[in-house]
Amino acid sequence: MNIASINQELFNEIAGLTTEQRNPNSMDLDARSTEEILRIINNEDKQVPLAVEKEIKYIAEAVELIVTAFKNGGKLFYFGAGTSGRLGVVDASECPPTYGTPPELVQGFIAGGKDAMFRSQEGVEDHEEYGAEDIIKANVTSKDIVCGIAASRRTPYVVGAVKKAKELGAKTLYITCNPREQFNIPEVDVAICPFVGPEVIMGSTRMKSGTAQKLVLNMLTTTAMVRMGKVYENMMIDLQMTNKKLVERSKRIVITITGVSYEVASKVLEKAGGHVKTALVMIKANVTAEEAKVRLDNSDGFVRRAIELK
Repeated sequence: MNIASINQELFNEIAGLTTEQRNPNSMDLDARSTEEILRIINNEDKQVPLAVEKEIKYIAEAVELIVTAFKNGGKLFYFGAGTSGRLGVVDASECPPTYGTPPELVQGFIAGGKDAMFRSQEGVEDHEEYGAEDIIKANVTSKDIVCGIAASRRTPYVVGAVKKAKELGAKTLYITCNPREQFNIPEVDVAICPFVGPEVIMGSTRMKSGTAQKLVLNMLTTTAMVRMGKVYENMMIDLQMTNKKLVERSKRIVITITGVSYEVASKVLEKAGGHVKTALVMIKANVTAEEAKVRLDNSDGFVRRAIELK
């Protein structure tokens, strides 16, 4: 097959993607006023959570795989290019300060590496072997979960990463914004396909597609962390007191849940070594720090269970 034929085949593939179609609701965008443009964008954005809602069944399946991996010593890896890659890196980077997880538990990889986070690295996403190489560099094993993120579904870097991950025995997820009936990557265990339709600006998948991907990523890690005992009621209780804001947030969490004074919360957190979970069990179960830690160990880290233990 000659270069012209290969290029024509790629052209036809891209032209057939829903994410590359023209949106009939924004055909005259350049002739609209500022407020009209904003309303068109806003009306299109309203479709995103509804599209995500239709995928909850599959998001739930993905969460179960993630939780199982975490409980068995596995990690979650995101692989994407461009906006999709950046979203994965952002989600991964927010887990340690929010939930007290080690940085290696959730990791994000973007085609082109760290430089691509700040400036587009053209061409690096076009090679499946680059994705496979990054899987090897990340030391992915059969215990792990690899989640590919690609609005178009076809991004070679992402496809290559997922294929290599499956070859190594890892469970695989995929987030794409093209219809489920068009999904054709057999190496994927669970596909999540929020279909948001054509973008306001043709092919600008940083818009609705990016928003949908961000919502799904939020749901994956948030729900997994709740299932791992990182939340009590609706409050994050496994955060790390790594800066002044988080120190005071920790005190506020303890005060809000237990009703103690600022002074008491500060003293108990000090006795608990700055560990919010331990402080909560100490106060709610009226036990020492040592007893609170034993209870947490016997409750798989779930504060509610630790408090209720006899």
